[in-house]
This record gives sequence, C-alpha cells and structure tokens, in this order.
Amino acid sequence: MTSTLKSLRALADPTRLRIMALVEREELSVNEIQEITGLGQSRVSTHLSLLAETGLLASRRDGKRTFYRLNPLADGDALEFTRLAMRGAKELKETEADQLNLRRVLARREEQAQVYFNQVAGRFDRSYGPGRSWQAFGHLLLRMLPPLDVADLGSGEGLLAELLARRCRRVIAVDNSEKMVAFGARKAKRNGLDNLEFRQGDLQNPPVESESVDLVILSQALHHADEPAQAILAAHRILRPGGRVMILDLVRHRFDQAKELYGDRWLGFVESDLQRWLEAAQFREIEIAKVAREEQEPGFETLLACGTKGR
Repeated sequence: MTSTLKSLRALADPTRLRIMALVEREELSVNEIQEITGLGQSRVSTHLSLLAETGLLASRRDGKRTFYRLNPLADGDALEFTRLAMRGAKELKETEADQLNLRRVLARREEQAQVYFNQVAGRFDRSYGPGRSWQAFGHLLLRMLPPLDVADLGSGEGLLAELLARRCRRVIAVDNSEKMVAFGARKAKRNGLDNLEFRQGDLQNPPVESESVDLVILSQALHHADEPAQAILAAHRILRPGGRVMILDLVRHRFDQAKELYGDRWLGFVESDLQRWLEAAQFREIEIAKVAREEQEPGFETLLACGTKGR
C-alpha cells in the first residue's frame, strides 16, 4: 500500500481524527490522551501506533512514558493530510469536550503539588504508623483555615457545615428539605454553634446575599440539581471577588439504581461537564481531578473541582 493510501486509511477513523486534533499544538502522553478521550489504553495505543507508522505523528520516550505530537519533519503530502484531519475533527461531536479536557490536563501539568499529594495519599494506608490517621489530618487542616464566610449548598443535615463552623467565621447551610434544615438547626443550637445558620432553599437560587461569602461548597450535591450549570452560576453570584467554589461530586457512572435509592437526578459527571460550566460562569484558575475511588462495587469515583471568582 502506498504512503498516500496508508494516510487516507489512517484518517478515515473518527477516533484518530480526535487524536490528531489533540496533539496539534501540544505533545501528549498515552495516559493523557486516554484521560482526555475516555478511551481504553490499549485502544489509544493502537491508534497512536498506526498514525506514527504513516509518519503523521512523531514520538519520544521520557522514562516509562511515550509522548506523541504532529511530525515536525512531515513532507508536503503529510501536511496536507494533517490540515484535512483538523477540518474533519471540528465536525465531530466529541471535539468540544476533548478540547476542554485538554486545557484541564495541560493546566494540571503545572500543578506539581497535586501530583505530590496523589503520591502521598497513595502511600498513606500501606503501612501502619501509631496516631497517623485521616481523622487526625482532618483536624490539623481545619485549624489551618482562615476566618472565612462559607456557604454549604445542598448541606443535608449539615455534617460538613458543622465541622467548618468550628473554625470559620460564619457558615450558611442551605438545603431544600424542611426536615433536614430543622434537624441541622437543632443540632447546631445544641452544640453551641452560633455561627452556623441553616436556610431552606434551592441550589440554583440559594437564599444567600450576592457577594457575601468567601467559599461555596457543593459536596455531593450537584447531581441532585435540575440544572447543575445554574447552580454553579448561583455560586458565582454569592461569592465575593476572589472567592472560591469547591465541588465534590461523582464521576459519571452506570449505577442506575442511584436515582431510586438516593434520589439522584444525574449519574455523576465527566470532567468536561464541570470545566464547561465553570468557564461559562466565568470562574478562573479552574482545577479538576479525580480524588477518590471506592473499592467496593459499583466503585464510585469522586471528582474535586475548584474555581476562583475574578476580582
């Protein structure tokens, strides 16, 4: 088969067009492409090998990782094929999400602290150490908090809000359940937490004054919202300039029973969903990462997404 036919055959596959568009400006590792596209590693590797064989992509080794990019030494025909691939990729429905995920992955490359944390967290439970526990670390981190005003949206009975109220200046816990709000308020009063206030309201239009809090938390709450994007817009509204939103929620899963068992409206989210909604709400310094995975089936995974409101 001639070089031209090999190239045409390689670019006839939509997945390979997606990959070509991803490495147009930045070289990426196999794992990064896998994370961006959501495809399996073996599938990604197969497509990359085929594109490299045609001369459309170049690769380099860095330790155990292999990085791919457009071939800088490609001839005129290959450059023409590359231009056609870019045009074709723009017509694919996956391209928008791929580009959002690409920006997130590239931003995270610079966050070495996050990489280090993941390494430390992975070692934490491997060996016993007297007095070393997540509970103890949690108390230590709570005491590092500055005097913030916090809104905990979708707070439920207020477990997180109660913990934060022991260190923060003021905490407003918002939930749409009248019973939850009443229960949380009674418990806060019983524990002497005068700086913790429960309010009944909706995530998408919380009863919190505009630009009145420094931190908004949506902890396993966004998948209960009718319109998650609207809830993120509401978070931006109530934050002071320079304030931050922090979202903990599930990675998209297939456990359909969650809707009946837990009242979930959404079966989790993919990173590109959160990236798109945070950008649309004009948040900056966006960071999104998977931070936990349950060992037992169905193996729920948790995403942490953060963003800062501009000053």
